[in-house]
Amino acid sequence: MSHFPWLTVLIVLPLLGSLALWLPTPLRGRAREVALTFSLLEVALAVVAAAGFDTSRAAEHQLAETHSWIASFGVSYAVGVDGVGLVLVLMSVVLVPLVVLAAWREQGSEHEATDALRRYLALALLLEAFMVAVFAARDVFFFYVLFEAMLIPVYFMIGGFGADQARRRYAAVKFLLYSLAGGLIMLIGVIGLYQQGPGGAQGFLVDNLTGLTLDPTLEKWLFVSFFVAFAIKAPMFPVHTWLPDAAEQAPAGTSALLVGVLDKVGTFGMLTLCLPLFPNASRWAAPVIIVRAVISILYGALLAIGQKNLFRLVAYTSVSHFGFIVLGIFAFTSTSIAGSSFYMVNHGLSTGGLLLLVGYLVARRRSPDIADFGGLQKRVPVNTRW
Repeated sequence: MSHFPWLTVLIVLPLLGSLALWLPTPLRGRAREVALTFSLLEVALAVVAAAGFDTSRAAEHQLAETHSWIASFGVSYAVGVDGVGLVLVLMSVVLVPLVVLAAWREQGSEHEATDALRRYLALALLLEAFMVAVFAARDVFFFYVLFEAMLIPVYFMIGGFGADQARRRYAAVKFLLYSLAGGLIMLIGVIGLYQQGPGGAQGFLVDNLTGLTLDPTLEKWLFVSFFVAFAIKAPMFPVHTWLPDAAEQAPAGTSALLVGVLDKVGTFGMLTLCLPLFPNASRWAAPVIIVRAVISILYGALLAIGQKNLFRLVAYTSVSHFGFIVLGIFAFTSTSIAGSSFYMVNHGLSTGGLLLLVGYLVARRRSPDIADFGGLQKRVPVNTRW
């Protein structure tokens, strides 16, 4: 069992489900059932894989595989998960079936054309494969490729399936531009880090790049290039403005994956790449980052109070929550880092579920405005008679 490629299977399985929905196969006519079957099978396999994880060695990367990918550039297909990566993978695969169920009638009823729903669910399964892969990647270049590849399905899930056609396209483009800008800055750091490493066929492996003796000034610049990309993804003040627009305009399921899972890639990258690759620069930048984290906490909470839209309300509370996560990471204590890791999982499950609940309420009231509800009891009555 220890030699079975569990992580590769968990990456490939949703890809196969996505292809089954995209390609002209008989399964296309049963999009809902196919997507739910693949997503539930993914959950079952993830649980089996997690059962083989040795929790006494949670700080080590397990279920690992390393294969040469682009040897001439030092790029490898290298995957493996420690305790944090494993729980984030589990969180990701658990949310996807809920998103599939939430979208069951989202793009059309049983008697209407379901082509839009089929495309939406295919993108959701494609995104699931990228989410599992990015939390398991142990090669810096492979991580960067996945970091950027996730933008493709999310862009189309926001821009192609939101309620307001004009606003959803604006939100999708804004999300894409912010993320691409951060990714391009990160690419400079990826190349610069490789130049300082040992090179060779596995020159981008995180293990081979950890512990390098870097020029202090260069280390600071490399750290900044990675941190900017992760701060945008997280998101942190002041590069957070794409999130409320995206959460407001995207379907509820997309918002749940965006806020619940994808944003964690930013804090996950800070924890698993910034700290081990650039330890001195991380401590050098910590005071400024902690100040920004506190600003995010207060700013996000205050803006959430003033929101009139339910989706924007949840989005701004998430900006505040991410401030706590980043604060814990850069406090550099074992307790704070463990708390940040725990917070990431708790926030992903609770906020993902909250956004799905908001989507349900909005579908019943046909309005996301808080003022239109006048109390939930009127909109979602409960029969107390037995």
